[in-house]
Amino acid sequence: MIERRPFGRTGHHSTCTIFGAAALGRVTQAEADHTLELLLAADVNHIDTANSYGESERRLGPWTGRYRDRFFLATKTEERTYAKAKEHLHRSLDLLHTDHVDLWQMHCLVQPDQWEQAMGPGGALEAFIEAKEQGLARFIGVTGHYTVAGWMHKRSLERYDFDSVLLPYNYAMMQNPTYRADFEALVQLCQARNVAVQTIKSCTRGPWPGDEHSAATWYEPFSEQAAIDTAVHWVLRRPGIFLNTPGDIHLLPKVLDAARRLTPGPQSELDPAMEALAPTPLFT
Repeated sequence: MIERRPFGRTGHHSTCTIFGAAALGRVTQAEADHTLELLLAADVNHIDTANSYGESERRLGPWTGRYRDRFFLATKTEERTYAKAKEHLHRSLDLLHTDHVDLWQMHCLVQPDQWEQAMGPGGALEAFIEAKEQGLARFIGVTGHYTVAGWMHKRSLERYDFDSVLLPYNYAMMQNPTYRADFEALVQLCQARNVAVQTIKSCTRGPWPGDEHSAATWYEPFSEQAAIDTAVHWVLRRPGIFLNTPGDIHLLPKVLDAARRLTPGPQSELDPAMEALAPTPLFT
């Protein structure tokens, strides 16, 4: 059984591994169906997708339409204006075969100029607040990549009381003193406000060393079960956070298997094993 944790202030207890549905962006419906069957069998109860994830929302639609009560359903938009963000939300609702999402997120909001537009007059934040008031999105959040994500999310929470954040978290990233300080400051704020913290890039080995890619992820992931176990357990031994699974359907069973076998203990206990795997940061 995969551990469940309170997802911030939402009242939902989400599996600590959230399905990262970017993995469905370039697969057939048959492959998506098989993947959703794996999620049901593993009792994963939280799906995270985005309007920009290729065919992901379309592939999810037949399943979320049938099993809407089984999943906490989240999606995202990269649009920064009120009108375009609102249009994106309605497109997502149509593709997902639902009349509401549980969480709608401002996607990859880390560029200062885009932040000013989204948070300013006529910006996407107005569409997000309206969607929450209308019940089209029960909760709203913000996501980000790169080393500035922690700092920018803290800025976003100072502008509006979002319900969740999402950002990179792995052993290699946390060796960057600036990123580590920003991440810890963000987590402290989120804990004080009961804001859910989702993390990505848990299974990152590093940038692809060449042009040959053996996985659908844009970075080279760990692929051996033992390495995935170490990386997943390192992340999930931190209380209260969530791991969004990598964007490759073939890695998913291994990540879910690792999550099932999570054992208690200090995160630092796994530091030597992570160091031995020699991961390198994606963002510097």
